Amino acid sequence: MAFEKQSEQMASGKGFIAALDQSGGSTPKALGLYGVTADMYDGEEAMFDEIHAMRARIILAPDFTNEKVIGAILFERTMRGEINGKPTAQLLWEDRGIVPFLKIDKGLEDQANGVQLMKPIPGLSETLADAKGFGIFGTKERSVIHEANAEGIKAVVAQQFELGKEVVAAGLVPIIEPEVNISSPTKAEAEDILKSEILAQLDALEDGQDVMLKLTIPTQDGLYDKLADHPRVMRVVALSGGYSTEEACDRLSRQPKMIASFSRALTEGLSKQQSEGDFNAALGGNITKIFNAS
Repeated sequence: MAFEKQSEQMASGKGFIAALDQSGGSTPKALGLYGVTADMYDGEEAMFDEIHAMRARIILAPDFTNEKVIGAILFERTMRGEINGKPTAQLLWEDRGIVPFLKIDKGLEDQANGVQLMKPIPGLSETLADAKGFGIFGTKERSVIHEANAEGIKAVVAQQFELGKEVVAAGLVPIIEPEVNISSPTKAEAEDILKSEILAQLDALEDGQDVMLKLTIPTQDGLYDKLADHPRVMRVVALSGGYSTEEACDRLSRQPKMIASFSRALTEGLSKQQSEGDFNAALGGNITKIFNAS
């Protein structure tokens, strides 16, 4: 069964998860870094066509295989699209050996109590059923912690796990992502509170309610080792959070029980104008750096 094979790859495979899930709000910026400015496309549809072409180019690159990339997180439109006439998630698993995930959150609420909770997710049960139909293995859902506010952090983690249980009930594996802002003056303190809240939620899960965690690389090395060893945790992955590829990889290399799940760091230095050879070399270099740090 594909699910068992994918579970094994996510739990113990060597490599990292590529985050290819920029949504409507972050797409113009991602395209700009790729050398596609707003005057080069007309309207939202054309913008999404451009980002889909960028993602397809990455996915089809020679180094983008499960030798180093064990999973990839997709934006919903990417899941519903095709690459070379094949649904994206199916191509990822069947042709590249990469486990497909789907970003399901719909953005963030305004900041309160030092955090940003997730906005409501309309049509969630239908989206999860569709994801299962497309061959998606798991989901990703992001909130953000800006300050070491115990009440706010508790609310973020509770919301994340509530949603995670819905995802598990739909037969998928959730990547729970309570990001800690790397610029927060109370980052280390926030991470201590976050760890305690996550442990409490993990201890309350039943057998079979397995999750993954996507966390900011902690200030204190090894802080999340206990989470990685928890029987309900399939894997702990790290987000780059605005660090450069170099710094993110350096910090990650000091976390023996975390692997990368980078977005911007993966695509750093890529542009639409590059020849295939230059593009593949630049992407291959980023993949190797992130793989080595993982």
